[in-house]
Amino acid sequence: MESAAATSPEIEEFLDWLVVERGRANNTVDAYRRDLSQYDAWLRSLGTDPARASVADIERFLAERAATGAAKSSMARQFSSIRMLHRFMVEEGFRHDDPAGLSEGVSKPAGIPKPLSEDEVTSLIASVSGDEPRNRRDRALLEFLYATGARVSEVCGLNLADLDMQASLVRLFGKGAKERVVPFGSVAHQALESWLSLGRSAMEPLRWRKRDDSLAVFLGGRGTRLSRQVAFQVVRDAGLRAGIDREVSPHALRHTCATHLLDHGADLRIVQEMLGHASITTTQVYTRVSQERLWQVYTEAHPRARRSKKSV
Repeated sequence: MESAAATSPEIEEFLDWLVVERGRANNTVDAYRRDLSQYDAWLRSLGTDPARASVADIERFLAERAATGAAKSSMARQFSSIRMLHRFMVEEGFRHDDPAGLSEGVSKPAGIPKPLSEDEVTSLIASVSGDEPRNRRDRALLEFLYATGARVSEVCGLNLADLDMQASLVRLFGKGAKERVVPFGSVAHQALESWLSLGRSAMEPLRWRKRDDSLAVFLGGRGTRLSRQVAFQVVRDAGLRAGIDREVSPHALRHTCATHLLDHGADLRIVQEMLGHASITTTQVYTRVSQERLWQVYTEAHPRARRSKKSV
C-alpha cells in the first residue's frame, strides 16, 4: 500500500536527503515517511508545522500516541524519526533550535540508566569555576539537579517561594502538577545561597519582561526564566569540560541521584517519593543498577570473587 505523502517541504527535503546523501533503502525511507507524515498531520491540526514545533508539542504528540495504545517500540522508532528530522532542520538552516533534542522522548522503564560515578559528579561540578554570576548559577544548577533528582522542567519552573532555605527543602511540581517536598544537602545549599545572594541580582534586568520571570529561582542571560535549552547546555558543557566520555544531560543527573542514594542504603520507597514516580516499578530500575555496581565492587575487592564465579 502506498504511504501518504508528507506535506511539509522540510520533511520532503529530509526524505530526499536520506536517499541521496545517506543512501537509505526505499523501505526505510517509506517507514520514515509514515512516521513523519503522522507527526506532520498532527502538528497541522494544531495550526503549526515542524518549523515551528516546540518541545511541548513533541511531548504532547507522544503522550497522545501513548494514550491511543501505541506500542513503546513503535513510539521509540517514531521519536527517533522526529529527532533526526529536527537535527536535519537545524543543520540545513530551517530553524535555529532543536526541540526534539530537549525532549525526554519515550520513557523506557525497562532500560538500565547509566549514572555518573561519584568522581565524575565531582569533576562535573568542579568544571564550573569562577565567581561570575553565570558561574554561580551554573554551579547551583548542577548541585541542585544532583541533590534533588529533579526533572529539568521542574527546575526551570522553580520559584523563589518554593525554596525553604532555612530547612533546606524545596517544593517541586511534577507530572500532572503533583506536588512533593524534597530535601537538599549542605553543598547544594551553599551553592544556592551563593547564587541567590551574590549572583542572581546581577542577572536581573532593569525591567522584567514578565512577572513570572521575576519569581524564578534560575535566570537566563537576558533576565528571563531559565529555559530547558540553556539548562541542557549548561550540563552538556560541564560534561565536556570534565572530560566525561559520554553526553551528560539533566536526566542523567536525575538517574545518578537515585542510583547513588540506593548505593548508600536509601529505602526504595523514599527514593520513589523523592523522584515523584507514580509507580515503584519505575524506581526499581535503579535497584538493578545498584546491584550491577555491587557486583562490580565485589569482583574488584574480593580475592576469591573471580575464581568463585568460574567454579561450577
